[in-house]
Amino acid sequence: MDSTPPNQRDAVKLLARLGYASRGVVYLLVGGLAALAAFGQGGQTEGSRGALESVLTAPFGKVLLGVIALGLVGYAVWRTLQALQDTDHHGSGTKGLAIRGGLLVSAVTHTFLAFFAAKLVVHIGGSSGSGDGSESAASWLMQQPFGRWLVAAVGVALIGAGIAHAIKGWKAKFDRHFSMPAKVQRWAYPVCRFGLAVRGLVFVMVGSFFILAAYQFNPNQAGGTTEVFSTLRGQALGQWLLAFVAVGLFAFGVYSLLTAVYRRINPSL
Repeated sequence: MDSTPPNQRDAVKLLARLGYASRGVVYLLVGGLAALAAFGQGGQTEGSRGALESVLTAPFGKVLLGVIALGLVGYAVWRTLQALQDTDHHGSGTKGLAIRGGLLVSAVTHTFLAFFAAKLVVHIGGSSGSGDGSESAASWLMQQPFGRWLVAAVGVALIGAGIAHAIKGWKAKFDRHFSMPAKVQRWAYPVCRFGLAVRGLVFVMVGSFFILAAYQFNPNQAGGTTEVFSTLRGQALGQWLLAFVAVGLFAFGVYSLLTAVYRRINPSL
């Protein structure tokens, strides 16, 4: 039986919902800017950090960015609770532990993203110019013992997460966590499934970059969303491939906003 005080549960729920909403805003910006760039309308193919930088140009940009940073911290806290407290009942089997490990990795990455947003607000550090920080992460990992294998392991984990996202979208596994009216489901579920599938594709590509970096022992080969966009743009029909992925990431942003509203959140501390 959950003995968590109601005020603590309410605080965690608020942080989680704000976190999902903040993640949604980031992906709406990433996908929206990339879609505009694909069709020559002045957008930019940026990763999540570049998307956050774009918020500064909006009215009350610093205030908005501060709220997003707070939300990303809340999201990291919620992901940590999901992993450690097993709030979604993944269990302690091999599959469950793998999923919970992925939740912890998500907590860490969104903590770094929140810190980056906070730096932009208070003007320390400035523009990163490094997409999602993948090259820096790969470079740091390679300096550790067994560094090449650590980078390869990150790549494999990302590919696994991408496949899991695609399966989650294909089978609409998010349904068991949602409490959504049927009339909303009719239009929302196709959007959610498409967004999850495309985000899964992006994860697989990013994971492949990490494996290539490990194979060549060159952290510069690692890349994030920005490098995914660049790779797609260089292919035959690159404009349309870029547009497809951009719209998919925008759809994932919509999925995140819907999650903020309709997901059942049952924290136990």
